[in-house]
Amino acid sequence: MVGVLPGLGGTAGLALLLPFIFGMEPGVALAMMIGLTAVTTTSDTFPSVLMGIPGTSGSQATVLDGFPMSKRGEATRALSAAFVSSLFGGIFGAFVLSFAVFAAKPIILSIGFGEQFMLVVLALSMVGILTCVSIWKGLAACSMGLMLGALGAAPLSGVRRATFGSEYLLDPLPLVVVGLAMFATPEIIDLLRRGGSIAETGKLGSGWLRGFRDWLSNWWLSLRCAAIGCVVGALPGLGGSVVDWIAYGHAVQTTKDKEKYGTGDVRGVIAPESANNAKEGGALVPTILLGIPGSGSMAILLGGLVLIGVEPGVELLTEDLDLVYLVIFSIAAANVVGAGICFALSPKIAKLTTIRYALLAPFMLGLVFFAAFQATRSWGDLVALLALSALGVYMKRFGWPRPALLIGFVLAERVESSVYQTVALYGITFLQRPIVIGLLILTSLSVAAAVFHKRTHSTPMTGDSPFTNRRAGPQWLFLAGIAAFACFILWDARNHNQLTGLYPAVAAWSALAFLAPLGLGMAFARRPGPMFHDAERGGGGAPGRPSAEFFLGLLLAMLLLSAVIGYVLGVASFIFLFLRFRAGVNTAHAFAGAAAFVLLLGVLSDQLTLRYPLGLLQTWLGLDLPWPLQ
Repeated sequence: MVGVLPGLGGTAGLALLLPFIFGMEPGVALAMMIGLTAVTTTSDTFPSVLMGIPGTSGSQATVLDGFPMSKRGEATRALSAAFVSSLFGGIFGAFVLSFAVFAAKPIILSIGFGEQFMLVVLALSMVGILTCVSIWKGLAACSMGLMLGALGAAPLSGVRRATFGSEYLLDPLPLVVVGLAMFATPEIIDLLRRGGSIAETGKLGSGWLRGFRDWLSNWWLSLRCAAIGCVVGALPGLGGSVVDWIAYGHAVQTTKDKEKYGTGDVRGVIAPESANNAKEGGALVPTILLGIPGSGSMAILLGGLVLIGVEPGVELLTEDLDLVYLVIFSIAAANVVGAGICFALSPKIAKLTTIRYALLAPFMLGLVFFAAFQATRSWGDLVALLALSALGVYMKRFGWPRPALLIGFVLAERVESSVYQTVALYGITFLQRPIVIGLLILTSLSVAAAVFHKRTHSTPMTGDSPFTNRRAGPQWLFLAGIAAFACFILWDARNHNQLTGLYPAVAAWSALAFLAPLGLGMAFARRPGPMFHDAERGGGGAPGRPSAEFFLGLLLAMLLLSAVIGYVLGVASFIFLFLRFRAGVNTAHAFAGAAAFVLLLGVLSDQLTLRYPLGLLQTWLGLDLPWPLQ
């Protein structure tokens, strides 16, 4: 259930579990913690495939092909392939863990700052593969993510950078807010514009056996991606948020018919789902062996080990070997049971795709707002969600790769810190380290393969040129807005010393450098080409239907309503009004839907021990509303 609810994930689930394991027998507590964290990347496939909302950060790449399959009426096929891949990846991770805890100690200890930096560079090189039809757009989008990562306090000096005078930006933007803004709200708005249900055929589709056959046909891809998941998951702080993208990029890079990815190719589901479950086995290696968490959820797990009196380290392998094998068996058992539960629930949950989307959209938007508010539990989360959602909508409309921005944002802090750490410890001699040389060769081959693919497979697309019709003006404004943001980051960087201003300056100059060819191409375009084609068709819509700006305005109205009468009442009022006047539901049913969501918020507030923000009117009148309206 933690995986199904968007924005929570294994880290939040483990945090909820910690109070219950205090004082438990170590074996039982370990089984509970492993049982929870091992399967959240299995159940998070539901919202990723059915609703286009990443359940956790590990399922973001699954949205790219899983959600188009759902809209095509192949939700069951996508879910089946995903669950089988997750089951295989989880068991493979447990198998690797059973040997790695004994053999990986010298390898883990050899991964220094220089190797970590080159791994980050390798991950960024995947951007050239994940860009739909334009390397320049992909690199520019990645630079946008790096610039967003430069907002707030510098990680090394703590100096405030580009905060726009806001206290909220004293800390970096939360990953969950950026992820939801890039992948949740643009898809919801696009579906609302098109009308109808999520599945275009209006049918659920029968594909359980077909999904299993898809996995059998691509077992070698699944095995390779599971191995990638184990390796990347074992690298502290890197795997949790990018392992699915690295696996997805590997799948695209090693396939001949690359054009099918992003349109509903089942291989785009198998690759990330195999990797994100296998990464848990890899992430446990440094956690158990060195006491170094491999991901955010492993950091919570490490705290849980301390609570139950288990000290991670080499001594654990000698004095408490039974607990190590308990962890291994728990991962395998949890993946089998978790996949079985997901298969059992799928026929009912997957029927959401056949419901008229206008009935689901207000609840999805309410969940997105809730998941965003969970980040830091401040109004700034919701304001940032709205602003970045507008960016995501226009990126989708003009064919800019949103995964590239997210990768740049995820790796921004690590890029900045690893550069300084590498230079301070090794200087230029870090290029002489064997692992660094190997990673440098892999990065070079990756970039060369991407450039070769673009040159040999990029052909002009048919249709009206976006620069001879009404879409030309908005694209110029969008490009100018990105350039203006880069100039602001560059201007702000000049006000700081080299330690604080170097990284944002490099990110801004990179963005401007990649925007230049785009601007020149737009200025001299004479025919439509792949660089500027509206690849995702996000700007389209059924004739006579409201524009994307209309629905962005509705999100702004929900935010303003919440600010006036309080978060719970504001979201409930929005759901009621949307159901009543936009979806055409009668008053009683609209009220029942709003009341059900209020009850859900009340239960979540109790379980997560949070208090929703009050509105101006509530504060002014001093109202103390009863549960669940608090």
